Amino acid sequence: MANKISDETIEYVGILAKLELSDTEKEAAKADMEKMLDYIDTLNELDTSGIEPMSHVFPVNNVFREDVVTNGDGREETLANAPQRKEDTFEVPRTIG
Repeated sequence: MANKISDETIEYVGILAKLELSDTEKEAAKADMEKMLDYIDTLNELDTSGIEPMSHVFPVNNVFREDVVTNGDGREETLANAPQRKEDTFEVPRTIG
């Protein structure tokens, strides 16, 4: 996978991230992405047969406030804030071609 990132791909990633990258930043981003791909290649080469899948879920607490579940606004109040509506639902405009 590595060393296959084109300049067009870097340009496209910059556009998606809404960044104007200088030539130096583009080269640095390309080098970073190629390092990540090298790492992924290394991981893909590891023999993981016979290893049980694992997951570790860490409890998360918000130390700044207590999380309390409440009913949200009513349907009409929520729909009143919708930029676009279609009957009784939100209409989400297409953002990716």
